[in-house]
Amino acid sequence: MALLTGKRALVSGVANSKSIALGIAQAFHEQGARVALTCLESTQRRVAKIAGDLGPAAVIACDVTKDDDVARAFAQVTKEFDGKLDILVHSIATARLEDLRGEFLTVTREGWHLALDVSAYSLVAMARAARPLMKAAGGGSILALSFAGGDRVSPGYNIMGVAKAALECTVRYLAYDLGPDGIRVNALSPSAIPTMSAMMIEYFEEIAGKSETHSPLLRAVTPRDVGNAAVLYASDICNVITGATIPVDGGMNTLAASAGVHPRSRRPEAQRP
Repeated sequence: MALLTGKRALVSGVANSKSIALGIAQAFHEQGARVALTCLESTQRRVAKIAGDLGPAAVIACDVTKDDDVARAFAQVTKEFDGKLDILVHSIATARLEDLRGEFLTVTREGWHLALDVSAYSLVAMARAARPLMKAAGGGSILALSFAGGDRVSPGYNIMGVAKAALECTVRYLAYDLGPDGIRVNALSPSAIPTMSAMMIEYFEEIAGKSETHSPLLRAVTPRDVGNAAVLYASDICNVITGATIPVDGGMNTLAASAGVHPRSRRPEAQRP
C-alpha cells in the first residue's frame, strides 16, 4: 500500500513547473493522496494546467496576507475534502528584490513586514484554519519549507534568512500548541534548488553549485527529492516526529564552514585483487 493512501493533502505555493511545491504534490499523488492546491489568483489558470496530471481536487486561489481570503480558501478545502484534512504543506515565501541584494543593513521596514508576513506569519494563519479539519481527521501533519539561510548567513539571502528563522521558530511553537490534537508540525530544509524565485537571489548559482562539488552525496537536490522527504514526514510512519527542522540537502548541513572551500570528487572504485 502507498504511504499516503486515503490521505487528504493541501499543498500551497505551486507557481510554475519548477516549484518545489509541485514536486511535493506529485510525490503525494503517486503515494495515494488526494491533493488540492492553493496559489495566487493571478497564477490559478497556469497552476491548474501544470497540475493536470495530479487530478487535483481543486486549485484554490488564496492571498495569505488577507485573513478573509484564507478563511474563504479553507471553506473551499472543507467542501472538497468533506470537512477533513490530513496534510498541509506551506511552501510560500516572498521578499522585495532590493532586499535580496547588497547589504542586509539596507532592508526597509516595509520590506521586513512583507517578508515576515508572507513567509512566516502565513504559516500561523494556515495552521489555525487547518486545525479543525485535522482534528476531524484524527490528527495530521503540517510541513513548512525552510532553508539553511535561516540558521547561518547565506550572502544575498538577507531578509529571507530572517524570515526563515522566524518560520522555523514558528514551527516549534505550533508543534507545542497542536501536539495535543495529534497534529505534527515540522520544517524541511532543502539545499539550494534552482526554482524561478531562487534564481533572483544574489550568488545563487555559486551556492547551488556547491551541492555537486562539496556535499557528501556529490549531487544536487531536486524538487522530487524534497517531495519524497515530504511523503515520509507526512506519513504515519513518522507519527512521533514534531517540532523539527529536517535537512534535505545531501549532507551539506554536516560540513564545517572550512569544508565549503575545498571541492571534492568521487573516489575511484577500489581495485579488485
